[in-house]
Amino acid sequence: MTAVQMGSAPDILIWSRRQIDGDLRRAIESLPIATRRVAAYHLGWEDEDGRPAHLDGGKAIRPALVLLAAQAVGGISEVAVSAAVAVELIHNFSLLHDDVMDCDLTRRHRATAWTVFGLGPAIMAGDALLGLALDVLLATGHPRGGDAARMLGADVQNLIEGQMADADMERRDHVDSAECLRMAQLKTGTLLGASTALGALLGGGDPRQIEHLRRYGENLGLAYQYVDDILGIWGASDVTGKPVSSDLRRRKKSLPVVAALNSGTSAGRKLAVLYRREVDPTDADLVEMAELIEQAGGRRDSQTRANALLTASLEELTASGIPAAEATGLERLARLVTSRQH
Repeated sequence: MTAVQMGSAPDILIWSRRQIDGDLRRAIESLPIATRRVAAYHLGWEDEDGRPAHLDGGKAIRPALVLLAAQAVGGISEVAVSAAVAVELIHNFSLLHDDVMDCDLTRRHRATAWTVFGLGPAIMAGDALLGLALDVLLATGHPRGGDAARMLGADVQNLIEGQMADADMERRDHVDSAECLRMAQLKTGTLLGASTALGALLGGGDPRQIEHLRRYGENLGLAYQYVDDILGIWGASDVTGKPVSSDLRRRKKSLPVVAALNSGTSAGRKLAVLYRREVDPTDADLVEMAELIEQAGGRRDSQTRANALLTASLEELTASGIPAAEATGLERLARLVTSRQH
């Protein structure tokens, strides 16, 4: 077991960020100046005027999953750094587009890229990160690099399908629980599953290990989304970096909301009335919405499902046949993801 696998989950994330930081910066620096400025701002490396900054660039959970999966199957983390950089680029591509689609004004405690540079430049910067991710993966010379790029390309299509479903559901009055779950699986579960599958592939894992680690990541990704949706309603803005109740203000059909709307309870019916209003909700409306979701069981249902998905994720680790000592880092990271506050 490596030193990092024996460390705490926060230590693992710090290690992951250090492992990829140089390669990630070199990749971003290869972009044309216009898209590079937007990406560097979004990642917290520069302020809006291009001056150096040292701000929050995200948790680096996905790169950590890539590197830990490579180690877990007997490889060394260095062989999977390119894939770790690639999934971080894909993640930030999706965030840039998400912020535009959701009209979010803040991310990571400051103005979103589109509000600073404009809609078009933010979208184009996201597109640039998507292309760059595949370039990074193919440029490594790893014998499985082509397989890894094809795998990631297919997973990106699923992620985009999930983003489109998310946007479509916001425009509809009724969304059933099954389609909301499918959307979350595609939008969030896909990339975490891709992260562990890519790490296992480049680390030399066999097909059985790759598949079990993919399912570990997919279950963890869905648990991540349940927790994220809980924080989107009840999280503290000074911790999450987003305005309080931002999801409710947009009347987003998140997992707790859909559970409440389909609960058959009086609280769920009252919530549906508030969600159908044409006028923007007041602060009092937002408080009432959160209370109604809780009364209808949406918060409890989401937390219960996140806990069950954590269990399922850890069961996939066991089923992979990877020795428990080698899976320690993946287990610790999974527990952090499902207990996080931001």
